[in-house]
Amino acid sequence: MESYLLDWLNLLLRWAHVVTAIAWIGASFYFVMLDNSLSAPQHEDLKAKGVDGEMWAVHGGGFYHSNKYLVAPRWLPLPRNLHWSYWESYSTWLTGFALFALMYLWQANTFLIDRQVYAWSSPAAAAAAALGFLVGFWLVYDAICRTLGQRRHGDLVVGLLVAGFIVLSSWLACQLFSGRAAFLLVGAMIATAMSANVFFWIIPGQRKVVAALRAGQAPDPAHGRRGKQRSVHNTYFTLPVIVAMLSNHYGWLYQGEHNWVVLVGLMLAGALIRHSFVARHKAKVLGRRTPWEHALVGVLLMLAVVVWRAPSAEASNASAAKATPVRFDQVQQVLQQRCVMCHNEALASKNVALHTPELIAQHAQAVYQQVVVLRLMPLNNATQITEDERALVKRWFEQGAKAH
Repeated sequence: MESYLLDWLNLLLRWAHVVTAIAWIGASFYFVMLDNSLSAPQHEDLKAKGVDGEMWAVHGGGFYHSNKYLVAPRWLPLPRNLHWSYWESYSTWLTGFALFALMYLWQANTFLIDRQVYAWSSPAAAAAAALGFLVGFWLVYDAICRTLGQRRHGDLVVGLLVAGFIVLSSWLACQLFSGRAAFLLVGAMIATAMSANVFFWIIPGQRKVVAALRAGQAPDPAHGRRGKQRSVHNTYFTLPVIVAMLSNHYGWLYQGEHNWVVLVGLMLAGALIRHSFVARHKAKVLGRRTPWEHALVGVLLMLAVVVWRAPSAEASNASAAKATPVRFDQVQQVLQQRCVMCHNEALASKNVALHTPELIAQHAQAVYQQVVVLRLMPLNNATQITEDERALVKRWFEQGAKAH
């Protein structure tokens, strides 16, 4: 019953996390697009009102005219009812952290620790180190932005240093935790910085600007510059975070040597593709060619990872050479040794039991998907299933998955 309830809690938290993430990313992408699509106002009445940029859009059968005031409208007092975009960010982080705590911190022995990677003294130590990644990345990232962000060529320097720190963190996470946990942890630490940007800098800065305007004072322009810088960082972080979060569903991504290089490659590809979309909006306003070359480099980088991680021809030929009829007792022996400890009558993890021939036949499709295709099971390969045993399950399923 406990496992069943945990599965429900996992589902509901994941659902809430995805919904709030869609709201946050959608709002973020919209405002980045809006900022980069604004053109200087043409009409004198707009200029007189203090409009810094405007955009006309058509959607849903109607026309929209967006105006951006760099400081505040000149033609009316700052309205009391202002829309603030922050609940999406906070809700996404809170649901994501709850999901992370449920799966990786509370069940550290199962999901966080892989003793073939690093032998932690206790699950609590591993959990504390994982939390250290979330806090440590934010502190270092924030220090880099605060100390170097406003200097000459600050954006370039900050970008290079933050990228280098992400690479280092990715390598270290893959040396300390299971591949599945390491990939997700890197995404979580970047997402934590994104939400912290909103909580510590963007929203407080905007509140100070609003308070100054309502008091009839000139706002400090540093708040606007800092908020813009952190917002730009957040939009470039988005696609790397998403691919890191999705990776835990694909065992062949995070298994094997140099898995941190796979993660870094995919995140870099996401950042390059995102840059092309950001630059596209500005290019359209200026009447220039859309700069798709960054996206092309990102796609080529992903293709390079695909080719690099592809199964070797020797392995494929060896598997084909062994394509002899498989007896059910051979498969049952593998499942008994590698799977039944978590999928039995007493503990049917994910509501899957494999302790009888009938149940093996019933769940043959799921076994094939999890063991052969996705390579997610056994989790973190805790029971040391071999490649030959995976190949045996594969041939058994392709030969009809007979349970006799």
